This record gives sequence, C-alpha cells and structure tokens, in this order.
Amino acid sequence: MWPALVLFGLVAVMIALDLAEDASEGAAMGHLLPEGLGSAAALAGVAWSWARIREARRRDRLALVEARSQERAWRAEAERWRGETQALLDGLGRAIEQQLDRWGLTRSEAEVALLLLKGLSHKEIAAVRQTGERTARQHARAVYRKAGLGGRAELAAFFLEDLLLPAPGKSPQAGGSGGA
Repeated sequence: MWPALVLFGLVAVMIALDLAEDASEGAAMGHLLPEGLGSAAALAGVAWSWARIREARRRDRLALVEARSQERAWRAEAERWRGETQALLDGLGRAIEQQLDRWGLTRSEAEVALLLLKGLSHKEIAAVRQTGERTARQHARAVYRKAGLGGRAELAAFFLEDLLLPAPGKSPQAGGSGGA
C-alpha cells in the first residue's frame, strides 16, 4: 500500500506543478481542466491509499489483540488443568521413575527415556543433555533393550496405553465418526 500512496502523491505533485506553470503562462481552460482533474484523481488515490493503510493497521491491531486474548485464555486453561491434575501428574511421574528403576536403567538412560517420552528427537536430547547425538541414540537403544521394547512408540505405549482408555460407556473412536 505504501508504494501506491507514494506514487499517487508524486503524480499529484507533478501534475499540480505543471498545472501551476501552465496557468502562469496563460494556458486555455480546455488544457487546465483535464490536468486539474488528473491532479484531483491522484489526490483521491492518495486518500484511498491512506484509508486502506489505516484500515489494514486497524485490522492488524484487532487481530493482535484477539491473538493475545486467545493466548491468555489458553494459558489460563493450561494453568487450570495443571492445577487440577498436579497430584495425578506427580503420582504418574513417580510411577514412571519406579518403572525405569525396575528396568535397571542408569541415570543417563532414565533421563533419555523421559526425554523420549516427552517427544524429543535424538538430536534434541543430545542438545538438552549436552552430549553427542550418537550417545543419545546409544542410551535410547539401551532403554529399549533393557525394557524389552521395540522402540520409541512401544516405550510411549507402555506408559500411556492405559491412561488413554475411553471413559466407561464411551466409544473409543474420536468424534464418534468411526468407519465400518
């Protein structure tokens, strides 16, 4: 929008200067009238461009306010959920740690197992633990071997499978639109 505003403004100024020069030289009204209309049209373009810019800014401000409002609502909902489930999460955390101990994982392997459960990649785990990616992969393989699991998906399923069961009497299919 800004280029259009500048362009219309330059055209309006150039035509106005030419119009003033032509008028001072005694040009006929038949010549001055079209130039005056051209200058007015260019000024209308300036006004139109300016209005469009202001409207776009207003929409952007409203969108930003809405986005911030949604973010605050999301954060409040997440905080409420955390508060309501903190005791459960603490218990789950202790239960997961106990299971990792039962598998005989080293401290490093247990850390890697928890980071795998959180969904981090080997590269991300290496960065968090300040080790090499190869080390993260080796620890992950040790976790799977000691736990008797086939990989990341089985590790997650081991801990989450029973947590994600539907409530009694509810269909296990999301949204109730299951296939045949």
